[in-house]
Amino acid sequence: MVETITQRENQKDTRKTTPANILPLEKIKPQDSERVNTGSIELNRVLGGGIVKGQTILLAGEPGIGKSTLLLQLANKISTGRSKVIYASGEESAYQIAVRAKRLSVKNPNISIVESTDIDSIIESFVQNQKNLALVIVDSIQTVSTNDLSGLAGSVGQVRESAFRLVSFAKKSGVPVFIIGHVTKEGTVAGPAVLAHIVDTILWFEGEKTMQLRLIRAVKNRFGPTDEVGIFEMTEKGLTSLTNADRIFLSEGAKNVSGSAVSSTLQGTRPVLVEIQSLTTPTKSAFPKRIAQGIDSKRLELIIAILIKRCNIPLYDQDIFVNVTGGIKIEENACDLAVALSIASSYYNKSLPQKSIAVGELGLLGEIREVIGLEKRLKEAKRLGFENQICSKEFSSLQEVIKKTLRT
Repeated sequence: MVETITQRENQKDTRKTTPANILPLEKIKPQDSERVNTGSIELNRVLGGGIVKGQTILLAGEPGIGKSTLLLQLANKISTGRSKVIYASGEESAYQIAVRAKRLSVKNPNISIVESTDIDSIIESFVQNQKNLALVIVDSIQTVSTNDLSGLAGSVGQVRESAFRLVSFAKKSGVPVFIIGHVTKEGTVAGPAVLAHIVDTILWFEGEKTMQLRLIRAVKNRFGPTDEVGIFEMTEKGLTSLTNADRIFLSEGAKNVSGSAVSSTLQGTRPVLVEIQSLTTPTKSAFPKRIAQGIDSKRLELIIAILIKRCNIPLYDQDIFVNVTGGIKIEENACDLAVALSIASSYYNKSLPQKSIAVGELGLLGEIREVIGLEKRLKEAKRLGFENQICSKEFSSLQEVIKKTLRT
């Protein structure tokens, strides 16, 4: 059931309908959208250069991942000079937000807090304080509701209607609106699917809460690209942009150790170097362990099968553990070659040549296939000092690479 606004039978609708204005397309002059700098290099990257006036942005992510922290920091950076920011909270009290602000060293007189779950009351407070209002934040869409509907907060009708009214305010006033959204157990944005169509931009906030790494992906963006990723690091003072992300993904420990290979993965349009570590140990179990962290477990089993069949490496009696350092998850096949080489390196107990970078997808025949953006990946690797490039340009098969680098 979906809540709807009903009209009593004995009441007549006396409203007069006026026709909407019709504008010829050729007379509409497109203009570049004026953007507001967020003060964060990574957030600007994801949004396409900054926040557009009147833009409605839905920020979704798991509880405790840092959504409120990110937006409080954003409010602090935007509310400079005469610019004001209003933070409407239906989840936390003003005291709780003040505690977080103290931890983040946020002391800004231009940030105001609204404690309310009535969306109409919240929007009215926005309208009355619209002068010099640079941004409004609603935390979260599942906690607000309108008295015009009978359902509880978080229901399909309430979420849809509340979001629609916030979007209407943003379009009329030109004030950008950030909306925090919850995530279901299935990992999708809670609420009706129409919510995704109402807002202009959907940002997905992800990362392991036990680790420092945080990623923001643009799932939908009417004012920018959807292939960019912002990389952040969670610290005691909040979220900081990681412009040199390789620092967190590449190990600074012992060098020339077997079982390690460096590859390059694209995060959006940006190549990021990652280290893949593998450990192989003999097992007496009838079913050897195949444990993967950071890569797809089924992809790992396929790579192991290629090593056994095409490279004649007897891994059927080995427990195999593979980990991508830094907590990043690889969702492309460009790191297949590095995974295979790290496993082979651990099995032979021999390290790969120094400053080696392995980039390539593996076919079922053991061939090395070229990947998207290879030149960009190799250029970034060379900039960081990885001169020994192992890819489809230098080798045709995995067996050839192993024979030259690990069996010599």
